[in-house]
Amino acid sequence: MSEFTPERTLDAQGLKCPMPVVKTSKEIKNVSVGGVLEILATDPGSMADITAWARSTSNELLRAERDNGIFKFYIRRVK
Repeated sequence: MSEFTPERTLDAQGLKCPMPVVKTSKEIKNVSVGGVLEILATDPGSMADITAWARSTSNELLRAERDNGIFKFYIRRVK
């Protein structure tokens, strides 16, 4: 359980690069500014890709973790 309450969850499990980032980029627009998007992914490349995407878009990566083969990301929409 996370201390962040996600406004939305994006299930990107089973998708290969670059689709988790593409879907994250679209889904973050459905989150209010200041809201948190949870992303679930299984592609190992998503750890580097989503981290880099958050940095390049100035959104705040609150947490990135791996849990039983599932990568979980919590991103706060900044603007």
